[in-house]
Amino acid sequence: MNGTLDPLPMNKNLKSKFQKRLLIWYEKNARDLPWRKNKDPYRIWVSEIMLQQTRVETVIPYYSRWMAFFPTLDSVAVAREDQVLSVWEGLGYYSRARNLHRASKIIAEEHQGKLPRDLISLQSLPGVGRYTAGAIGSIAFGIDAPALDGNVRRVYTRYFNVSTPLQTSITERTLWQIARGLLPSGRAGKFNQALMELGALICLPKNPDCNICPLADGCLANKLNLQESLPVRKKKSPIPHLQVTAAVLQENGKVFLAKRPPDGLLGGMWEYPGGKQENNETLPESLRREILEELSVPITVGEPLGVYHHAYTHYKVTLHAFHCSLESRKLQLTFHTESAWVSLDSLSNYPMGKLDRLISLKLQS
Repeated sequence: MNGTLDPLPMNKNLKSKFQKRLLIWYEKNARDLPWRKNKDPYRIWVSEIMLQQTRVETVIPYYSRWMAFFPTLDSVAVAREDQVLSVWEGLGYYSRARNLHRASKIIAEEHQGKLPRDLISLQSLPGVGRYTAGAIGSIAFGIDAPALDGNVRRVYTRYFNVSTPLQTSITERTLWQIARGLLPSGRAGKFNQALMELGALICLPKNPDCNICPLADGCLANKLNLQESLPVRKKKSPIPHLQVTAAVLQENGKVFLAKRPPDGLLGGMWEYPGGKQENNETLPESLRREILEELSVPITVGEPLGVYHHAYTHYKVTLHAFHCSLESRKLQLTFHTESAWVSLDSLSNYPMGKLDRLISLKLQS
């Protein structure tokens, strides 16, 4: 089905059949997830933010840890950013944690400490877009709003044979029209969760289990054997692989850490300073240049400490950590916002990205 669609993409009987089969399936097969224990809007909000670009299985332990530290919205609003990032550490995409923290303060100041109950106000909060507002609004407050995440997009593109690529304006318009047209009045929360669950458990990206899908008999992809070719995705450019260096500066039993700016990658996190290797540089040359740029001091690069690997969304990193020593104590931060000399047994108090945490664990071992 190409181009845009009528907001009601099927007749009333077929629409009712789609809704009924899906909801019956969900009642029998819904997973027992911690954020489904009650309709607390705060808990639903936190879960939806954590589930952005992250699988349920990964989120569950982080969600439980978050709720143990921050059982209420007010407890987030009064927390320091470092505390919020420490509890979030390991889940990645740290802008989500910073947005939760910022939004909690807005809610405390402008909404009497309660999550707003309308879509416009929800979407005005940091980190809450159209999908997240629809999910929170429908699940927590019973608002008749569609929610279109990756799982739901996959279900709809297959069921209706939407052959235009994802992440194009025509496909987005088509899928949101479908989502609005199929939404059952008064049951949007259950319906949205059922679609997400179907995509997570049956309508998988590879090898979907069509034999047990409650919607299989009406699915165009199933009829035409197109399951593996839908959704259509734009061709991705090759992912760059960066070589990065880090300086481990130690003096008198303490190690030097610097705090990244609040915005951007790993914003607000602490790290061992360093940076990307440029063309025609050796790793020690790269590290000396980076530290001179970031701290305005020369260093002596010593023995390697370790090599660490990580993949971000748009690139991969191999980080080379070196023991280093300062040639001057006149530090001047030109990139970071704070610095600290930290004892090894206190490193766990400083929120870090995965690679810097691995360095810390090596130092503590």
